[in-house]
Amino acid sequence: MATELNHPAEPSSDWELAADEAIAAHGGDARAAVQALLAANASLEREVALWAPAVSYGFSRGWHRRRRGETE
Repeated sequence: MATELNHPAEPSSDWELAADEAIAAHGGDARAAVQALLAANASLEREVALWAPAVSYGFSRGWHRRRRGETE
């Protein structure tokens, strides 16, 4: 039962392979791999934040939230 709580779902082999490749790309340093992935994610979030206002709510089918106070 404790094992189920620690590992709620088995990762797919694709994710395991991607994780291994990311760690290998950083010379086996898992911490450096995580830092690089977090930096890449932050960069993508900034990009989405820049482009989201330019895309209409209807065109995006509601995948992004409207800013507060914005009217339809």
